[in-house]
Amino acid sequence: MLSGGREEKHSTRCGHCKQFAPEYEKIAKTLKENDPPIPVAKIDATAATSLASRFDVSGYPTIKILKKGQPVDYDGSRTEDEIVAKVKEVSDPNWTPPPEATMVLTQDNFDDVVNSADIILVEFYAPWCGHCKRLAPEYEKAAQELSKRTPPIPLAKVDATAETDLAKKFDVSGYPTLKIFRKGKPYDYNGPREKYGIVDYMIEQAGPPSKQIQATKQVQEFLKDGDDVIIIGIFSGETDKAYQLYQEAANGLREDYKFHHTFSNEIAKLLKASPGKLVVMQPEKFQSKHEPKMHVLDLKDSTDGSEIKEHVLKHALPLVGHRKPSNDVKRYTKRPLVVVYYTVDFSFDYRVATQYWRGKVLEVAKDFPEYVFAVSDEEDYSSEIKDLGLLESGEDVNVAILDEGGKKYAMEPEEFDSDVLRQFVLAFKKGKLKPIVKSQPVPKNNKGPVKVVVGKTFDTIVMDSKNDVLIEFYAPWCGHCKKLEPVYNELGKKYKNEKNLVIAKMDATANDVTNDHYKVEGFPTIYFAPRDKKNNPIKFEGGDRDLEHLSKFIEEHATKLSRTKEEL
Repeated sequence: MLSGGREEKHSTRCGHCKQFAPEYEKIAKTLKENDPPIPVAKIDATAATSLASRFDVSGYPTIKILKKGQPVDYDGSRTEDEIVAKVKEVSDPNWTPPPEATMVLTQDNFDDVVNSADIILVEFYAPWCGHCKRLAPEYEKAAQELSKRTPPIPLAKVDATAETDLAKKFDVSGYPTLKIFRKGKPYDYNGPREKYGIVDYMIEQAGPPSKQIQATKQVQEFLKDGDDVIIIGIFSGETDKAYQLYQEAANGLREDYKFHHTFSNEIAKLLKASPGKLVVMQPEKFQSKHEPKMHVLDLKDSTDGSEIKEHVLKHALPLVGHRKPSNDVKRYTKRPLVVVYYTVDFSFDYRVATQYWRGKVLEVAKDFPEYVFAVSDEEDYSSEIKDLGLLESGEDVNVAILDEGGKKYAMEPEEFDSDVLRQFVLAFKKGKLKPIVKSQPVPKNNKGPVKVVVGKTFDTIVMDSKNDVLIEFYAPWCGHCKKLEPVYNELGKKYKNEKNLVIAKMDATANDVTNDHYKVEGFPTIYFAPRDKKNNPIKFEGGDRDLEHLSKFIEEHATKLSRTKEEL
């Protein structure tokens, strides 16, 4: 294609493409009359799929300007004037692409750049990684946007395959891995992966982790209407060394908790605390006679950030809190967890009934400080209750214990009161309960090249210390899993004569994974479980899911193969 030529990738079914077609014709006519003429082309991306993936086309229509065969992204509006102007600009022989706003970091410049930045986002990537290629244009657009701010927020990238020492230093095991650095201290990046999401997230992260409160009314509102732990640092002024320490510690937890601070004497009086104190307390609806109203930490100049963090984490939950879908991943990951399900509703009309049952749970929770107790609304957790076999229990209140390793225990349906709950928790403590495992029937014939694992056989097959096991967790509806199936069967056949190696698969939608170390967050998820490190499985990440890469993965991690290892 000629210098400055342009093409559009479209789909024959796409409405936007049809709307754009007449405008595109006009653009073609205008550019044909240019001196010299600039060719215009269009490609049906649903037919030319390899071209579409080569140019990272994920939506339609996508417009690319090709300059000497190299694509230049077009981000403007789909109007003739704007597109023609941009193409003419790029077609100028003296035009060069603008420099990247994303900084490139290596071992040589990493420390200088990162240690001096108040905040910087760093992406560790691999050139061959598909997710990294998809992120690249969004990341660069975000870098351009954030470079215009005052002060600018820099974005940087590290080729982790070339800078192996840096990747090792920051525990980079998958790609892309993004980390926020504040004056050289790393924090996990848990934000979005597209331009506007990255921009908004980083602007928020660049602000202080703790918000100042000035009026006692704000604290009273937190207590009266709050739904989560209240964290307030009390200081005499911004120059307090303890205040700086508090801000630093808050940075490490800002993803999960809301931090506040105050310099107000009125608020200090209301909280009966003097400057240099960190107050952690619960909203009134969660307070009870069985626990202190507030937990106070004395902040000295010598207080370590880890003490602040520990204090917040230790007192973040009330004796019996409200576990719900919006907070269970951040607040209720500790096990064992005793959950009492009923109609939990703290709004005015239902609060008395909600607190009546919660009061019965409190009576037991106070005697078992080693366990976490919570109440959950039965509608919020209908699928969890179903998995526990309690859907048709007929009881107003149901109880379960969620334990380490994904094990679950359900209380036999019985009219609920404190004594019944106490007996159930005691039986659990003494190891007298049998776990509930969601499982398909154990297959009668399991002699194929790929062993079928179900909930009831996870421990006996995957956790068997005699064998290395490669286990694929799949979903019957997942397209990637269907595509993988023939390859995976080939893999099973390739290694079927290996004595100490099992190639296995499990439908993770119909069976419980009874070990917490095998996290399944998408499909397919593949782990290699070495026979001597069953609680430290290795996740297959980054490579193509083809015979070559999967074989290489096995050869790399197998503890004992009878045949010679393949040349890697």
